[in-house]
Amino acid sequence: MFGRLKPFVSAVWQAPARGLLKLGVHPNVMTIVGTAGVVFGALFFLPKGGSSLFWGVMVITFFVITDMLDGTMARLGGLSSRLGAFLDSTLDRVADAAIFGAIAWSFLNVDTHTSAAALVCLGIGAIVPYARARAESIGIDASGGIAERSDRLIVGLTATGLVGLGLPVGWLTGTLWVLSLLAAITVGQRIYTVASAAHRDPAWNKDLARKVEREPHE
Repeated sequence: MFGRLKPFVSAVWQAPARGLLKLGVHPNVMTIVGTAGVVFGALFFLPKGGSSLFWGVMVITFFVITDMLDGTMARLGGLSSRLGAFLDSTLDRVADAAIFGAIAWSFLNVDTHTSAAALVCLGIGAIVPYARARAESIGIDASGGIAERSDRLIVGLTATGLVGLGLPVGWLTGTLWVLSLLAAITVGQRIYTVASAAHRDPAWNKDLARKVEREPHE
């Protein structure tokens, strides 16, 4: 849903991206710095609960925005690379683990339902990009879906910040369960995309099956 705003966001970040490139900052550096900031904000603030939830969300949001600059910088500077794509995808998983893991930690002894919802949201959310990556590895574009990473982050962080400002914890619990459901639907959508491709081209699917049999370690 929010992924449709990427072209607009990219246009907004062109000026700061050009400025950083002129200073000699590499996009991969921004990826690492952004992730490190998100991890710090999540692990330092969120487990404290209370108003620290709000301030943690503010810190995380700042560094998430910083991390978003890397793609714009790579395109403008002609610095796109396989290493950059690998770092971006891998460190996104690190950031997600820190955010939702810290939420689970924060409510572990306060509200076990919220803690469980955060862990489920993290687990199912991790399958979403994995399904896309595996689909792309066999030549299928399975991007999109009802709840991409940006959707889950924006909604989840907003709910967490509002609880830090006094909103009842139940709102966060419900939000996390809904996000878990939407993530599961997204996984289903991506599986359906691959299944449809296999149905349309049985020969392609049969060849791939033989390849998998030759490589059982995958």
